[in-house]
Amino acid sequence: MAYAYTGKVLRVNLTEGRIWIEEPEEKVYRGCLGGSALALHYLLRELKPGVDPLGPENLLVFAPSILNGTPAPGCSRFTVAAKSPLTGGFGEAEAGGWWGPELKLAGFDAIIFSGKAPKPVYLYVHDGDASLRDAGSIWGLDTGESQAAIRRELEDDKIRVAQIGPAGEKLVRYACVLNELKHSNGRSGMGAVMGSKNLRAIAVRGTHKPALHDAEKVEEVRKQIRANYHQTPGDMHDLGTSGGIPFLDARGILPTRNFRQGSFEAARQISGKTMADTILTNRGTCYGCYVACKREVKTGEPYNVDPAYGGPEYETIGSLGSLCGVGDLAAIAKGNELCNRYGLDTISVGTTIAFAMEAFEAGHLTAEDTGGIDLRFGNADAMLKMLDMITQRQGIGDLLAEGALRAARKIGGGAEALVMHAKGQEFPMHEPRGKRSLAIG
Repeated sequence: MAYAYTGKVLRVNLTEGRIWIEEPEEKVYRGCLGGSALALHYLLRELKPGVDPLGPENLLVFAPSILNGTPAPGCSRFTVAAKSPLTGGFGEAEAGGWWGPELKLAGFDAIIFSGKAPKPVYLYVHDGDASLRDAGSIWGLDTGESQAAIRRELEDDKIRVAQIGPAGEKLVRYACVLNELKHSNGRSGMGAVMGSKNLRAIAVRGTHKPALHDAEKVEEVRKQIRANYHQTPGDMHDLGTSGGIPFLDARGILPTRNFRQGSFEAARQISGKTMADTILTNRGTCYGCYVACKREVKTGEPYNVDPAYGGPEYETIGSLGSLCGVGDLAAIAKGNELCNRYGLDTISVGTTIAFAMEAFEAGHLTAEDTGGIDLRFGNADAMLKMLDMITQRQGIGDLLAEGALRAARKIGGGAEALVMHAKGQEFPMHEPRGKRSLAIG
């Protein structure tokens, strides 16, 4: 087997409660270099046409990249893939953090789930072994509560947990998967697929580092990168991904009020510089990465944001901020915390709320539809209330939990023209009218 691979894939049939280890042929690894390619290999080979994305026939694949778990800097990302409940096509979401490398250290190149457990479960993987555990006691808890409960039960606070939250349990179509409460496999509804299988979490602990062909050369490259990473363009460590908001705003490509505008009057108030000067408490990082671009923020009344859930990245500031006309950075940070507690993709939920705000202002939705909530652009409290309602599928939240396109089709009356989407998935915070290459992506 080639270096950096373990040569083992963990298979889990949730319906039968059966777990086994598969050892793929070397040609599979040479043709599918880890991550999304390896996941897609299994989906194309085994997934039957026409299956319901939220049915037991869908496959759910977790696959780290080749260099996960090695000393190579900035190589912590892993893929979660399945048929998407938003688009009906290939659904794939990536995250950094610590979970992907931990799976490689535990001895596996991927985990493939099939079927549906008869009751809520979580999977525990530890140095080549795996077992299904009862998740009834954590079903319904937010991500922070459930992560703490799993670590207490397994008596190990170093266990890495990838999980869904209440949004995934309720099958919100854009629910996500999180690890360490702040690293999100956000797009395409992978959390909903996980919830449809009654799979609440995957807890992983590993201690065996992958073999390297030339460990000395890897160490040489690692030291070189560590000594020079600060020379890369931009100031990702100090300002994070939201440092470029004023630049985007000046160019007219900061998505604003459901993409009706490209500049926002409160752009500097929600920028990475303002965050660093006001609510930032720490700069988190991912496995083996020196940049430490992750944000950790804390605010007091009226929002009381917990730094354990990180802080908003650019996409979140765009989707819950400028796209909804909200210029209050503390409110956006609270929205980020709620999304990470609940397991919501901040991009899709923000774009869906922005659609609902424009639909409300255009008369497609009324106060009767919203339960009396004044769902207008700029109403931060309404934006936060929608996060609760969508997660619990309460009132209009039940409709918006289906995604903007499905909601618009049900609302009717021309509301579909207000939806910013590609094949049913809400736009990310990049303006294709200014970033033209995105038009084909």
